[in-house]
Amino acid sequence: MESEQALKQEIVTICRMMHQKNLIAGCDGNVSVKCNDFLLATPSGVNKGFLRPEQIIAVDWEGRLIQGEGQPTSEMAMHLAVYRLRSEVSAVIHAHPPLVTAFSVAGITLEEFVLPEVVMSLGLVPTAAYATPSTPDVSKSIQGLIERYDALILERHGALTVGQDLMDAYNKMEKLEHSALVIFTALQLGRVRLLPPREVEKLMQMRHLKRLESC
Repeated sequence: MESEQALKQEIVTICRMMHQKNLIAGCDGNVSVKCNDFLLATPSGVNKGFLRPEQIIAVDWEGRLIQGEGQPTSEMAMHLAVYRLRSEVSAVIHAHPPLVTAFSVAGITLEEFVLPEVVMSLGLVPTAAYATPSTPDVSKSIQGLIERYDALILERHGALTVGQDLMDAYNKMEKLEHSALVIFTALQLGRVRLLPPREVEKLMQMRHLKRLESC
């Protein structure tokens, strides 16, 4: 496992990348990662594009602050729910990618197989029902979904991705927003053609084998 300082620096890097890629705005978004027997996380009320390593906080498995001067994100309960439901997950990212969020506001699902690389990297991407941000309802809304999927759209509230490490979780978030851009552009051009069922089955088998190899 990476050192605590290295993980803090990686969180800062990931947050700056999300800010530069327009995946977050203002004080939006939150990031956490396992570190020894606690979690390192972004603090509440801080613009993640200008985050510094010394601002990263540590919380225990109940979400209580054990290191640092900031306050835990109001979505910490959602992060903790992911770790409880997916013991193999080491990092969680919540962001507000504009196009992904816009699709959910418009009531247009992205739960379809369109791009082969998305099938390979993300599989299916379902949308969790709307829940009031910063409440326990958010954790409840992802139950039954996060156990099976690495990327979720949170209705009107952005997206959630998980990974074996921080970069894995970030790559999934970036891929999700990029796929939304491609689909949006295709809709502007006329229509979206879905992948044939046989090709989807083939890609899903390849995804399954890839995941087994990485275990």
